[in-house]
Amino acid sequence: MTAPVLRLTRLCKSFGALRVTDDVSLEVGARELHAIIGPNGAGKTTLVHQISGLASSDSGRSMDARARAGLIRSFQLVSILPSFSALENVALAVQARRGASFRFVGRANAETALNDAAMAMLSRFGLAARADFTAGLMSHGEKRQLELAIAMAAEPKLLLLDEPLAGTSHEESARITATLKELKRELPIILVEHDMEAVFALADRVSVLVYGRIIASGSPDEVRHDPEVRSAYLGDEAEEAMA
Repeated sequence: MTAPVLRLTRLCKSFGALRVTDDVSLEVGARELHAIIGPNGAGKTTLVHQISGLASSDSGRSMDARARAGLIRSFQLVSILPSFSALENVALAVQARRGASFRFVGRANAETALNDAAMAMLSRFGLAARADFTAGLMSHGEKRQLELAIAMAAEPKLLLLDEPLAGTSHEESARITATLKELKRELPIILVEHDMEAVFALADRVSVLVYGRIIASGSPDEVRHDPEVRSAYLGDEAEEAMA
């Protein structure tokens, strides 16, 4: 059996008297899209911070530094350089992956090799026509696609996506979902998302976080039919998503 690329063991995090993540354990396999779902206030953002290293854990075991070095995170709020072009945004990711210092960021646009690699990535994500467009002026869905292009340009070993569909239109959501279906063939993905239709269409495994605890983890079908999950979170939404 292939070893998991990520294993979390009994992670806990408190802020004062409030226990935000409570004894969280889960594993992510190679080329598995593992979705983490739950209601607002369940502790998902804190757990994402713990996985990515932005927040320390009070107890438990997460990824080691070597594993975390291969993790690329896409934030809930769009994180791009808005005054740079789409091409420059991706070229900088290529530059960083190759070990160049950001002190020489001004040279990125002059580097043919960087631009060629960045253009290839933009083409892959349907943004070739937007290469010279200022990133901050792109549509919300295009920005989300650009974030994925930037992330993949860095050649991650594990992709952590925090609500990539937030604020997107139905058409944009469908486009991003199709993109994620392609990406999951290449690398493992942790997906935190409220869009249940997308979650059940994409996930190989789903973990449900409620009040800081994992109350169920399994295939989408197992989670959909779990009585505790239906009572605590999904309700009729699960049936609509899986119809």
